[in-house]
This record gives sequence, structure tokens and C-alpha cells, in this order.
Amino acid sequence: MSVFSRYARAFADVVIEKKLDPRQVEDELGSFVRIVESVPDLRTVWENPSVEMRQKQAVLDRIITHIGGSRMLRNFVAVLIDHRRVAALPEIARQFELDLNERLGLADAEVISARELTDPEKRALEVRVGEVTGKKVRARYKTDAKVLGGAVVKVGSTIYDGSIQGQLERLKQELSAGSI
Repeated sequence: MSVFSRYARAFADVVIEKKLDPRQVEDELGSFVRIVESVPDLRTVWENPSVEMRQKQAVLDRIITHIGGSRMLRNFVAVLIDHRRVAALPEIARQFELDLNERLGLADAEVISARELTDPEKRALEVRVGEVTGKKVRARYKTDAKVLGGAVVKVGSTIYDGSIQGQLERLKQELSAGSI
């Protein structure tokens, strides 16, 4: 098990045990990660042994207050600072999201369609993808005119291509293979 997994799993344990809102915790952690990635000097300060811990915690507390983060998030990041793991925060956050999704039976999906889908279309698509994956689907939607029609759905590393472009490509391959 990687170091990332250990920290991520421990944080997911706390979220589940304390019955915290997983989406809210993911959002807070995501906001925190974006700040840390946009200000590289933060990691330098937090990883510098010559900076006193109370100063490191003061910086952490200001950021947590700024994003409206929870005490749980603050304590988690404080542990990472204490163990000099802040540089790994983006990967730990990603692993946390994967671990939490697995425990909650969730699958994140990216849906790319030629046009904006209506709410009923989105619900129907999420239900269908849920039936295929056996999980409750949380989808993010994008439009791309290159799709032509239909949709391309990415769940993890699996791609479900129901686009007209994909269908034409499969037909082209079948024709060139002589199987039609």
C-alpha cells in the first residue's frame, strides 16, 4: 500500500465514521489543493524544518478560514504538514476521492455530447450508466461539436462510445476487415 493510500484511507475512515457529508469534504479538500498548487511557496514553508510549527499552523488556519473549511480538514492537513507529506497532497486527495467513491458505491463519469443535454436526458443517461457499472453515477457534462451526435461516457479508464462518430469509425473498421 502506498503512502498516499494510507493517508487517503485514514481520512476516508474519519469522514465515514463521523458521518460527514462526503461531497462537502471533497469540495473543501479540492479547494485547499487548488490553493496549495497555485502558491508553491506554501509547500516550501510547510516543509521547511526551520519554520516553527505554530507558524505553519497559523498559515494553515488562515487558509482553512478563507475557504470555509472544516476542523476535520484542518486537522488532516496539519498531520500532513507534521509528517512532511504536503507535496503529496494532490495525489492523496485523488486517492481519497477514489477510496470514498468505492466505499459509497459511486462512480464519477464524464459525459461528452454534441449538444447540451436536457435534465431528463441526463437522468436517463446516468441511470443507464449506473446499470452498466453497478454504481450510482455522478456525472460532469461537456459539449463538443466533434461528437456529431450521441455521447461519449468516460467512467474511470473505461470509455463507452455511443457517438455517431464512434459508430461510423466502428463501421469503417468492420468494412475494411471484410466482416460485413
